[in-house]
Amino acid sequence: MTRGWIRKLIGGLSFGSALFIFQACYGTPQDLQFDMLVEGTVKSSATGLPVKGIKVSVPETGSSHITGEDGKYGLWTMFTDSTRISFEDTDLTTDGAFLKKDTLIAIPQERVQLNVMLTPK
Repeated sequence: MTRGWIRKLIGGLSFGSALFIFQACYGTPQDLQFDMLVEGTVKSSATGLPVKGIKVSVPETGSSHITGEDGKYGLWTMFTDSTRISFEDTDLTTDGAFLKKDTLIAIPQERVQLNVMLTPK
């Protein structure tokens, strides 16, 4: 009877130690301050069609995303008073060439819908 009780005590301590070591090694998840989701669609102002291959970025943080076939993008960035979003054509030959466009989000929210029309060169 004493042997079973000791075995359970040692087993419980071993399990508790393993959990403590796991937390010490990996820690708890940290908030990287990417609290604002900016998403939308990039289209051509000439045709109204979605444009793929446009680099959508936040220069201050380095966050970026390339639009897909449907012209859609989504990226996380820091929640600040104002955020500059840059739209730049990275594949000049695929869908034609487009002028670079910068826009400023002055009223930050947790989720911002930003649809953009780019002008062809």
